[in-house]
Amino acid sequence: MQHRLLHWGLALTCAALAYLPAQAQTEPVKFGKIEPKDFDKAAFVGDSAANAVVLCDYGRSYFIMSPKGEFRVAFERVTRIKILKKGGYEWGDGEVTLYRRGGEEEKISNLRGFTYNEGAKGEITKTKLESSSIFTEQLDEHYTRRKFSMPNVHEGSVVEYAYTVSSDFLFNFQDWSFQNSIPTRWSEYRASIPEYFDYKQLWQGYEPMAVQEKNEGTTQFTVSWGGESVGSGFNSQRVSGGSETVTPRVTNYRWAGQNIPALKSEPYMTTTRDYITRVDFELAGVRFPNSAYQNVSNSWEKVQSELLTSDNFGGQLRRGSGLLKTQIAALVAKYPNPAERAAAVHELVRTGMKSSDYGLFSNVGVRKAWEQHGGNAADVNLLLVAALRDAGLQANPVILSTRDHGQVNATFPLISRFNYVVAHVQLPDSQQVLADATEELAPFGMLPEHCLNGQGRLIRDEKNGSWVKLDSPFRHVHFRSAQLTLDERGTLSGKMRDEQSGYLALQQRNDLRQQGEKKYVENLVKELEGWKIDKFAFQNAAVLAKPLMLDLDLRIPGESEQPLGTIYLSLMQALNDAGQNPFKHTERRFPVDFATRREQTSMVTLTLPANYAVEELPKSAQIELPNGGGRFLFNVTPVGNTLQIMSRMTLNRSMFLAEEYPGLREFYERMLAKQAEKIVLKRKS
Repeated sequence: MQHRLLHWGLALTCAALAYLPAQAQTEPVKFGKIEPKDFDKAAFVGDSAANAVVLCDYGRSYFIMSPKGEFRVAFERVTRIKILKKGGYEWGDGEVTLYRRGGEEEKISNLRGFTYNEGAKGEITKTKLESSSIFTEQLDEHYTRRKFSMPNVHEGSVVEYAYTVSSDFLFNFQDWSFQNSIPTRWSEYRASIPEYFDYKQLWQGYEPMAVQEKNEGTTQFTVSWGGESVGSGFNSQRVSGGSETVTPRVTNYRWAGQNIPALKSEPYMTTTRDYITRVDFELAGVRFPNSAYQNVSNSWEKVQSELLTSDNFGGQLRRGSGLLKTQIAALVAKYPNPAERAAAVHELVRTGMKSSDYGLFSNVGVRKAWEQHGGNAADVNLLLVAALRDAGLQANPVILSTRDHGQVNATFPLISRFNYVVAHVQLPDSQQVLADATEELAPFGMLPEHCLNGQGRLIRDEKNGSWVKLDSPFRHVHFRSAQLTLDERGTLSGKMRDEQSGYLALQQRNDLRQQGEKKYVENLVKELEGWKIDKFAFQNAAVLAKPLMLDLDLRIPGESEQPLGTIYLSLMQALNDAGQNPFKHTERRFPVDFATRREQTSMVTLTLPANYAVEELPKSAQIELPNGGGRFLFNVTPVGNTLQIMSRMTLNRSMFLAEEYPGLREFYERMLAKQAEKIVLKRKS
């Protein structure tokens, strides 16, 4: 029996008993039993700003047995949501992601749902979720997604759905999020875990739990084994089967959150998933009767091995070797310098393929992707790694999670936390470069902004890997210089150079390619209210190593047809990008993540009209962020009949912690206030 327990040979007869202790308390919601208060408009007055409200989200996880007598994890969920506005119709859609590997898989069953609506006389009607509204989407070789759309959704509807997921993967114990981007009245999760399994819990978020309970009990498992033959030949004999009852301890957890506020996306954050209140689980070990504790925690070595042995990851690195043999040989001969050679290989792949989507695993294969000039990010960047290696460079893949996918926790070695791969190149003199070939207009060494998300895992081989910081030597730089003349009616005219470097140049080059020059300038005029563009010319649009420049002949008409006695002018406010403080809230619980360091500079030479004298000038200012985080400089200097005006904002860090937020918000407030200060000119009598 000890051997069979070690191999989880428990019979199906125990399945109904495995989760009985979790049933002791009343469930917070009963599927199909709608409540009149869910249609009482007065109950939702406090949620007038929300598009929808989660009335109740209830889940529980427990253990069952497969027909083969092996443990499986079962997860049941019931979700009920009130739709308040048309903007909340999307909450009538649901999805469930399922994992499979080899012959093992996760299965969804008993998926059902209703949409409830109130009639003119107060009667409640319900519309059933039909199978025709349920779809399956294949994400990659390991993941599928079951999607469904609830029927007959209107303002005031209540949608409700429920399902069960059974999983062969004990390491994939269901995680739970208590918080959403809409208010949540009640969110409850229960978990029943027998003593055989040891799970780590990882909590995150800022909302307190209304209920936190933990109790222990016992449950019964009937362990059955069939008869078998032992020995061989004349010495074989039949050993009869049997059964035995065991009563392991079971730990029952219950957590619930009440009236949890919505967590909405704010400026300069990665994704709300990084900060919502949630709990994740990782299987740390197993201990069966009369057996020692067995550590089964995943490791980064296992993750690396799984990736490198996968046909759609390591297999593509091998298939990519030699694929571009002729082109690489020419580049090796042309560029003896390793850095220049790496940049040339990057350009070869970058200009030869287009990326259709993110991806950790190859979608169509590197060969087919090269032939058809496109694939997902893994197709492109795995070929980039292979090509760099063929060019005699030390290159390896780096797996990462994009900003919208969430940050990676280094203590949880899970492939599911990653959704992207880039190349790491080790150059002489210890110089390391992270490269991505999915952005056609990004130079060598510039990771797309969506990749700048904490740290990534560098995979050298199955046993050797390390963490690398996902930052960039490139900044977000905007520089404007102008020579303007002011006339007595308040009209400004002259020339301006709009210059963009780093990540801003990448963004604007993409916009320029999509829109064309004329449309691009038209959109610029819409953003800069009151501007009139008489002439324009672009420079360096295709020269990625240089700033993108736009030269403009411009006018900003005054408001008067007659000479003004007094002219008020807020020139820097008109020329700078940020007209309003992006940080509206007085408090913030999570970091401000700009992704890159930033610099914004405007320099203007303003020629004053004759017969006007300076009545008032803004005072010079220097505003510093603590710990060298940034600086704002502003000054206006009279020189003859001109004013030399300079405004420069520099952020020396890409991330500011929550406790630094008040200072950063005040920094922006003071900067914008200074830029809005007026130059006052008075007509001489």
